[in-house]
Amino acid sequence: MMYTLHTQVGRSSIDFQIQTTFLYDELTARFRSFEASRNLEAPNIHVEVYDFYGKPFDDGPVEIQENGSEYVYIRADYKLVTTPDYSQAKIYVHDDLALKHALINLYSAWLIHRRAGLLIHSSCVVEDDRAWMFAGPSGAGKSTVADLSVPRPILSDEATLLLFEPDGSITIHDSPFRSEMEEACELPSSPLAGIHFLIQSQDVRRVGIRKGDALISLLDKVFYWEHNKLETAKMIALCKQAVEGVPAYELYFQKNDTFWGVIS
Repeated sequence: MMYTLHTQVGRSSIDFQIQTTFLYDELTARFRSFEASRNLEAPNIHVEVYDFYGKPFDDGPVEIQENGSEYVYIRADYKLVTTPDYSQAKIYVHDDLALKHALINLYSAWLIHRRAGLLIHSSCVVEDDRAWMFAGPSGAGKSTVADLSVPRPILSDEATLLLFEPDGSITIHDSPFRSEMEEACELPSSPLAGIHFLIQSQDVRRVGIRKGDALISLLDKVFYWEHNKLETAKMIALCKQAVEGVPAYELYFQKNDTFWGVIS
């Protein structure tokens, strides 16, 4: 017996077929507005999810294989097998961490393949109906900034879902891929106002940076595992489109909420 769940992420629909109640509970906790798949158009992404795979994550890399009609991503704690257009996938996982990482891997690749958007390692907070993204390397303070920004709406604390609109504008959507702040945002989306690259400091200031520098800083913040030159070129083009669409800054901040004084 497989459990069926259907959800919406951004503008895309995902249909899950799930092997165990453990995985079903993990998915229903992470994704909102699950509904039984009745009277709905065919999903954009169909995923079968299976339990009891591999072993706990060991800090090892994701290995990628291209086997003709499918791509295979293998890590110690999960295996993702997908069609080249990422619309049909099977995921085998060890635990909840593996499930989240595999789904981020799949959904990010799906977005890039369609030139629709990006999943970016960052947090994102809404202030006066505008979304501000906060990016940086591990330990830079992305989730800390989100936590310090409460009660402002938090669209992401780990993986920001950035989508390009037909008119060229950029919208940030509520991300189901969260770390500590697991509650869904009351706002489904908000227009992106700018990107901040975080630098912990003794003072608080914001410095505008050139588009080229912003592009270089953004490239390694995208959830993307390089395996194909065409897909890599798409990812770079999307990052360039993002930094050309909104201003980018270096944000020097302390671990308190005074940084909002230089933003708003």
